[in-house]
Amino acid sequence: MRQVHSKISMVLLSIALLLSGCTSTLVRDDVKRTTGLDGHCGGSEWADNSSLAVLPVPVVAFFVPHFDLHKVSSEPYLHRCGESTRVVNRDVSVNTTACIPAGLTRIVTLGVWQWCPARVAWSADVLADGRRTTTD
Repeated sequence: MRQVHSKISMVLLSIALLLSGCTSTLVRDDVKRTTGLDGHCGGSEWADNSSLAVLPVPVVAFFVPHFDLHKVSSEPYLHRCGESTRVVNRDVSVNTTACIPAGLTRIVTLGVWQWCPARVAWSADVLADGRRTTTD
């Protein structure tokens, strides 16, 4: 019975450590503004965060750095909420948990290419037309 508990705890610890670094924040405003808001905007969608080896030689590609084929940035998602001068309390994060099972593509291509479906979530508050963000 003791070995079963230790195996289960090791599996749970491994999963927790594996998934802990799978979300990265692109933009996050620490200052929360609540006056002069017109509405809230937010959403999430899947994005392609695939990468290719700098030196695309099979097997060698496992050991060289990779670069992103499609750079995931916050601007296209926050632009859906309105002009950048009217968007406050921004938060954009990328969750790459789905890249773990998709890592099989890196093995199949001998390290040259890895497909990585990432979940991008964004939220922001939109200021009314007459209000602008100012620093006082």
